[in-house]
Amino acid sequence: MTGEGAGFGEVKRIGNTLLREVKVEDAVGMTLAHDLTQILPGQFKGRLFRKGHRVTLDDIPKLKDIGKEHLYVMELAEGDLHEDDAALRMAVALAGENLSFGEPHEGKVALKAAISGLASIAKPVVDRINALGDIALATVLNHRVVREGESIAATRAIPLIVPEEKVAEVERIAAEYKEKEGKLPMSVRPMRKLRAGLLTTGSEVYHGRIQDKFGPAVVRKLAEYGSEVAEQRFAPDDRETIALHIHYFLEQGYDMILVTGGMSVDPDDRTPGAIADAGTDIVSYGTPMLPGSMLLFGYLRGIPIFGLPGCVMHDPYTSFDVLLPRVLAGDILVREDIVGMGYGGLHR
Repeated sequence: MTGEGAGFGEVKRIGNTLLREVKVEDAVGMTLAHDLTQILPGQFKGRLFRKGHRVTLDDIPKLKDIGKEHLYVMELAEGDLHEDDAALRMAVALAGENLSFGEPHEGKVALKAAISGLASIAKPVVDRINALGDIALATVLNHRVVREGESIAATRAIPLIVPEEKVAEVERIAAEYKEKEGKLPMSVRPMRKLRAGLLTTGSEVYHGRIQDKFGPAVVRKLAEYGSEVAEQRFAPDDRETIALHIHYFLEQGYDMILVTGGMSVDPDDRTPGAIADAGTDIVSYGTPMLPGSMLLFGYLRGIPIFGLPGCVMHDPYTSFDVLLPRVLAGDILVREDIVGMGYGGLHR
């Protein structure tokens, strides 16, 4: 990567790789060792020239416009990797099902969701990789709902030159995780389209004293994830009646049962007791998350059943928004899943 008659200036060493300084006027015919970025405040920030671009005479004014008086010619040593190559190899090693990625840019590769679904991120793997140094892996939180085309992770080389052994260790960690878990550390899981039975409790709604606002809110929520409320029923605050309606939904073969209203500690609120009376194996009544601390979750003959507190009607993000996507993705929730919702669970 040298030009005819080029005069080299300062020499930098990164590991065993050499970077030789050359004036931009002498760089015609040379190929760039890395991307060059242009920043126009308030207008544009992006790649002006790509790694591997061969410098022409017409490029010189553009290079000077971004403050480049000198470029560096790279002599890559054995055992070293360019930032782009390092970032790309990491992406290849880590990306599992329903993820895509494009070309590296400035030592970064973004991993994007190929479908809408639930992000699956192995946090221990992320932590091990970020402890290696010289490389970085940034991700969204595990179990986050992502839309098609949304980035869920990005690999990054910190210096321009990365020791290949660091990237090889990332590949080893990813392969070890796959061997143990049967999948790669990052993926997007599809969410199933479920049909739910919705039971709205409360004597005031049952007798028509107030308008039901719970139903429309739940219908909208399920529709966001591609699922539907197949049937809605109403019941007064009577434990036996509520339990009978729950069993009716079970007999209809619905995939999920949602019971709204009457979930507080008020003595008139009969819903939690009725859900238990129906024979539900209750995983948790209450969550360490706000809003949504009074949510109940369990299984009735293997069918997920929710007792939904009033906040689901009016708060945009509650404990229901955390647990519902996991049910739709096919997770079998246990007590530990609920306990873990407290960390980061304050949304007020």
